[in-house]
Amino acid sequence: MEYSTLWWLAAGVAVAAELLSGTFYLLMLALGMAAAGLAANLGAPAQAQMLVAAGVGGGAVALWRQYKRQRPQEPGAQANPDVFMDIGETLTITAWGIDGTAHVQYRGANWTVIHRPGATPTPGAHRVVELAGNRLVVEKS
Repeated sequence: MEYSTLWWLAAGVAVAAELLSGTFYLLMLALGMAAAGLAANLGAPAQAQMLVAAGVGGGAVALWRQYKRQRPQEPGAQANPDVFMDIGETLTITAWGIDGTAHVQYRGANWTVIHRPGATPTPGAHRVVELAGNRLVVEKS
């Protein structure tokens, strides 16, 4: 069996493994294997094929990691408005309790509200920024 066939089979196995596992990095390594298959088709020696596979696959992984680091982090589920429809809504808080909580009527139910850590609770309009258990976390708007 020729080297190019082995490289293409290895790339196919890596793609299949990626589909089963859900990790994007196996696709990057499959890209390196496909590049090595192309190098084998062009008549490159086995050592050059290995270098091409390592260079392209490793370079693709490094570029992907760099891209992921530069993207802004998505909020966790507790602060994601796509998960909880209350994120971004405005509440009016008339008074805060001694324990740092307030109780408000919101969407037809009584809710316990806590302020975002590091800020002093003051009465007035607040925006919901997170859901912590069954409490709304707010910040001054």
